[in-house]
Amino acid sequence: MSLRKVYSEANSFASGIVGIFSHVRKITMNLKLKIVFFGTPDYLDPVIHSLNENFELLKIIRSTKEDLNSIIDMKFDLLVVASFGKIIPLNILKLPRLGAINIHPSSLPKYRGPSPIQSQILDGVTESAISFILMDQEMDHGPILHQEPFTILENDTFESLCIKMFGKSAEVFPKVINDFASGKIKPQKQNHLDASFSITLEKEDGYFEIDTPPNEEKLNRMIRAYYPWPGVWTKWNNKIVKFLPSFRHSERSEESKYLLQMEGKNPITLKEFLNGHADFPLKDI
Repeated sequence: MSLRKVYSEANSFASGIVGIFSHVRKITMNLKLKIVFFGTPDYLDPVIHSLNENFELLKIIRSTKEDLNSIIDMKFDLLVVASFGKIIPLNILKLPRLGAINIHPSSLPKYRGPSPIQSQILDGVTESAISFILMDQEMDHGPILHQEPFTILENDTFESLCIKMFGKSAEVFPKVINDFASGKIKPQKQNHLDASFSITLEKEDGYFEIDTPPNEEKLNRMIRAYYPWPGVWTKWNNKIVKFLPSFRHSERSEESKYLLQMEGKNPITLKEFLNGHADFPLKDI
């Protein structure tokens, strides 16, 4: 056999192999799970990006009933839900082939409901988890696919935890989905006897009477849990005084546990506030 013929056959073989790999790659890409995502806040963007990078993200639903109805005739594999804030009808949950997965920022069955992060801060929880569960018709009730351990730091606020917990979710979620879809994960039923529940927060939850303030520890937890909403506030001399986390101050110090903001003024430290309002009753809190 001539050398030219050997090269020709080798090139033909190599081209065939490349063609096979190309075909396999196309099949693999076509096998990417088709996903619809329900979630409202901006801090979910890392999760959305992760889903879009690793799967075929067909649609992102932010809020309305009309949006929900828009997927009724769609063919997709999985529904992903995080911080959606609305009850999803059972007929919607049953649409995807593999069901619906919810990302919940607590160690379920603890802190089910709409305000798990705030409630954990208020209770002084330090060791928590991010729970990935299959959804059923009850709130945060379905079987657990995976729980990712998560530590809550002493200076964490609701805002910072939203960013960190859902950022971590974005990192681990693709593996959770793939393991579930391939059958490597066996859903584990929650122990419903251990369930605890968080409440829907209102603006008034952050208010306290100036004459009966919370103790220092409780105030600190309230400030962190309710930042940026509903905020911690009271009324003094017919004006609203807000209490804010100290990290917002450009000259943060150990003495600045939190900031005060008189209605119509900029946030300042307690020491600065007392310099201008010596008769303010909360000097030692």
